[in-house]
Amino acid sequence: MLRRRLNRWFGGEDRRVDSRTIYVGHRPCPANEVFIPPKFCDNRIVSSKYTVWNFLPKNLFEQFRRIANFYFLIIFLVQVRASFVCMPTQTVISDIIFFKIRTSWLPLVFLTVLICSQGYEDWLRHKADNEVNKYRVTVLEDGRRIQKESEKIKVGDVLEVDEDETFPCDLILLQSSRDDGTCFVTTASLDGESNHKTHYTVPDTERDVESLNATIECEQPQPDLYKFVGRMHIYKNNEEPTLRSLGPENLLLKGATLKNTQSICGVAVYTGMETKMALNYQGKSQKRSVVEKSINAFLLVYLCILVSKALVCTTLKYVWQSKPGQDEPWYNEKTLKEKETNRYLNMFTDFLSFMVLFNFIIPVSMYVTVEMQKFLGSFFISWDKDFFDSEIEEGALVNTSDLNEELGQVEYVFTDKTGTLTQNNMEFIECCIDGHQYKYRDASSEVDGFCVTDGPMNTVQQKAGREREELFLRALCLCHTVQVKESTEGFIASSPDEIALVQGAMRYGFTFLGLESKTMKILNRTNDVEMYELLHVLNFDPVRRRMSVIVRSISGETLLFCKGADSSIFPRVKQEEVEKIRMHVERNATDGYRTLCVAYKHLTPEEYDQVDSGLREARLALQDREEKLMAVYNQVETGMNLIGATAVEDRLQEEAAETMEALQGAGIKVWVLTGDKMETAKSTCYACRLFKRNTELLELTVRTLEYPGKRREDRLHDLLLEYHKKTVQDAPPAKTRVARNWSSQDFGFIVDGATLSMVLNSSSENNLHDYKDLFLQICQNCTSVLCCRMAPLQKAQIVKMVKNSKGSPITLSVGDGANDVSMILEAHVGIGIKGKEGRQAVRNSDYAIPKLKHLKKLLLAHGHLYYVRIAHLVQYFFYKNLCFILPQFLYQFFCGCSQQPLYDAAYLTMYNICFTSMPILAYSLFEQHISIEMLLENATLYRQIGKNAMLRWGPFLYWTLLGVFHGLVFFFGVWFLFSNPALQDNGQAFGNWSYGTIVFTILVFTVTLKLALDTRHWTWINHFVIWGSLAFYVFFSFFWGGVIWPFLRQQRLYFVFANMLSSVSAWLVIIVLILLSLLPEILYVVLRKLFLFNFNQKSVKGIFCHFSGLSNVFASRWKSLVVFILFFGVFFIFFLFFYCV
Repeated sequence: MLRRRLNRWFGGEDRRVDSRTIYVGHRPCPANEVFIPPKFCDNRIVSSKYTVWNFLPKNLFEQFRRIANFYFLIIFLVQVRASFVCMPTQTVISDIIFFKIRTSWLPLVFLTVLICSQGYEDWLRHKADNEVNKYRVTVLEDGRRIQKESEKIKVGDVLEVDEDETFPCDLILLQSSRDDGTCFVTTASLDGESNHKTHYTVPDTERDVESLNATIECEQPQPDLYKFVGRMHIYKNNEEPTLRSLGPENLLLKGATLKNTQSICGVAVYTGMETKMALNYQGKSQKRSVVEKSINAFLLVYLCILVSKALVCTTLKYVWQSKPGQDEPWYNEKTLKEKETNRYLNMFTDFLSFMVLFNFIIPVSMYVTVEMQKFLGSFFISWDKDFFDSEIEEGALVNTSDLNEELGQVEYVFTDKTGTLTQNNMEFIECCIDGHQYKYRDASSEVDGFCVTDGPMNTVQQKAGREREELFLRALCLCHTVQVKESTEGFIASSPDEIALVQGAMRYGFTFLGLESKTMKILNRTNDVEMYELLHVLNFDPVRRRMSVIVRSISGETLLFCKGADSSIFPRVKQEEVEKIRMHVERNATDGYRTLCVAYKHLTPEEYDQVDSGLREARLALQDREEKLMAVYNQVETGMNLIGATAVEDRLQEEAAETMEALQGAGIKVWVLTGDKMETAKSTCYACRLFKRNTELLELTVRTLEYPGKRREDRLHDLLLEYHKKTVQDAPPAKTRVARNWSSQDFGFIVDGATLSMVLNSSSENNLHDYKDLFLQICQNCTSVLCCRMAPLQKAQIVKMVKNSKGSPITLSVGDGANDVSMILEAHVGIGIKGKEGRQAVRNSDYAIPKLKHLKKLLLAHGHLYYVRIAHLVQYFFYKNLCFILPQFLYQFFCGCSQQPLYDAAYLTMYNICFTSMPILAYSLFEQHISIEMLLENATLYRQIGKNAMLRWGPFLYWTLLGVFHGLVFFFGVWFLFSNPALQDNGQAFGNWSYGTIVFTILVFTVTLKLALDTRHWTWINHFVIWGSLAFYVFFSFFWGGVIWPFLRQQRLYFVFANMLSSVSAWLVIIVLILLSLLPEILYVVLRKLFLFNFNQKSVKGIFCHFSGLSNVFASRWKSLVVFILFFGVFFIFFLFFYCV
């Protein structure tokens, strides 16, 4: 015994690397040894992001990582600083700062509200964690049952859990209230499956748990839900310890719920953040849309322009003052304080003053408008009546409004299967016995309801023999792991298709009565009870893709019944029997049904004894247990007789297939990530039309890696190279690919969780890099990808791998269960389905919808419109602010760079807040450049805005050049007018404030009318805000200049606006310059309608998306020509009249 412990401590063949030793009940083993309790983490769960101490610094750091927030903070501090250092002569700048400071704090207020809301959300997470951690559990200590808080559970504690309770940590099952030593659990919160799974107690531990002396040696915590390796040493008196192997069938996972079992006892092996549930939890991170990233890039460009302007003007100012007599003219002598001020300090102060003067080029109000647009726009999703589901009486839910526009940029959709694509409601459809098809049509208990031929060997209306029919139905009643519910009528099983098969047998008169003490009972159609002794269950696994049972009848006959996939059964039966069934199976698989073949075999006593000893020996093996079991399974499951096949349907969600087709038509690639078996998931993909009849399936699973004479790693590498050649190297160029496909040949890719672990966790770093690149390229060149037997964390890893791939594609994850939370949080956009698996997915999602079918409208309609609206909003804001500040910059060349503003301080402040903000906000909320019906009918329209088409550098350059052009027209057009000094009837000349007011008036009308031309969907709100904004500007100008305001030190605009409008020349120049500014764009659209009516718009969609509004105005070529002639005629008359005057 000492030698064994030394081997375990210092090495030896029995020692497992990276393992932990657990003392059951904290009792030393053997009892005379000194017990040193090992240290493990406690059972506290922490899902919160902040603490009281780190909330403020951590949250502020996250907020100011955003360029815009950091800029607003800096510019606010600059303005505050500049307000203290302005010279007495800089009264105009002081007034600008006075107004500017009172508006620059608005984004900081929004930021404060955001910080408070995030703090409240984290407080709710703390509250939820506290509820879980303070939950009372029953712990067995020294023969007593003690109530403890869940967070105080330690590794090694023995716990008692009652029916319908959730396991507080990962437990090894020691005792069950059921006589057969089993218990049933549901793992909906872990893998999305609501079916009952069977778990088994460890032998020799059931009777006296409270006095059990045992140690458990198991692997360190890891996130794979379907893998667990361990062993238990059971000590009895002074005898040699009994060794029992432990597997996933003995492990009860935290988050699972005990069902159909009164109570169980188990020992804690993993606690707290080391449980498999916690290891599969993906922390919630702050998501940022691609539009926000584009805004940050544009902001940097305009920030560089702002700094450049300030540097140029500061330099020119001191160049100007270096000339004799310019630094201190006779009319503006310096004060003593100004003369004593350091020259470099003056230069820095002037630079800050220019920054304040020109910082209007950075649209501070744009960020406020964007937040308002996102917040208000999200209500349109919640209010959409098409999203209302009458069954649950709920509609769509928006948890995050920051990602509305991201719905229009999705390139990959990752969807769960169970409860998302399907209803998780298996139904028996039909069966085939010896080539004869049987469909159930009535409630008859005999197999004579409906029979047609399904093969060339049969004649019309011929049926299989009665003996074969009963043998087939007995196989369905015996070959399964179904249990009968004790309290109510019905069945429970780990797989829903097993229940469907048992229920299908009931329709034809064979009823499974249950399993009692290893005896299976069947009620046949003559109401006689047949009893079979269950000898062995050969469980299903993804490599064999079949399961078997060995039973013994009362007459002593030993039978093996086997069911599984056709590719797994056909090679193991007599080949002359295969052709009878093959056509039936292929047809049902094409229809999207889950097909299983059924076979049987008579075992002689010698054969059974050999199998029995082989199975017992393999199940006690400590090393290579799975391989030894596999060898015995393969040995006995040969030479079988094929009876027939079944077809089971997992009903799809309403319009699931149509939704998947629409998404693929929109250029979105759909990946199915599920924890279900490959056969079931593949059938669902066929039913959803993700896989089609001509789709070539590429399989990368544990089964395909099994190749004689090759290591799995070598076989994996060979398969990756082979598939890469097919999908990537031999694929035609992207331009030649058809609309539905991404390659000339449809490829579907299937991968399972075990193989994915090999790809993502290769032992060699070089191989890891190669494997991941090859794997990703193969996936991206397939029309659809199916990932089965996925753990929740693996789902998130798949999403992260695609999200971080070349091009940074936008990803969306949709699911309905707690097992989907990780991938929902990992994707750019997370969608929760309000299904039957609880509301954890809904709570952690960005958007929640009642059914999968609503995803089509959410993306193709709402997402499309949201993106177009906000993209136009962003480009328009930068454009109108460039139009606004460029004349101000040009004016400095005419005033000696003296920081003299062109516009009054009130105009500077009101421009973005009142005069031009409401029209673009209304546009961004109500614009529909294409009707919703058209967007849903033509999914390909979604592709035209993909890859951030409207916020690329091309459109940004166009809008920038347009702003420069308009700014030059405004400034120099008015400058040309002022070349005539006498512009009023009384012969008086206009001053500099009149000059700026005329420029500002042209500016406000031009940018507003530009937006009106871009509007295609007019509502009364659009009319009200557009024409109301122009009317408000005129009213405000009269009102502001018509009253003497006591709080102003200088009344610069007193009656300036009224005097300006008294001049006919001013009226003419305003009208002419507005028409001249809008003329090029209208001219372009007219010419395009006239001469390029059939031009392929796809080639210019990225750069000229902003012309969509004008295209609606000029609906036909002749109408365009008439409008253009009228517009040009009016412009020519005004220009001629202005020239004559």
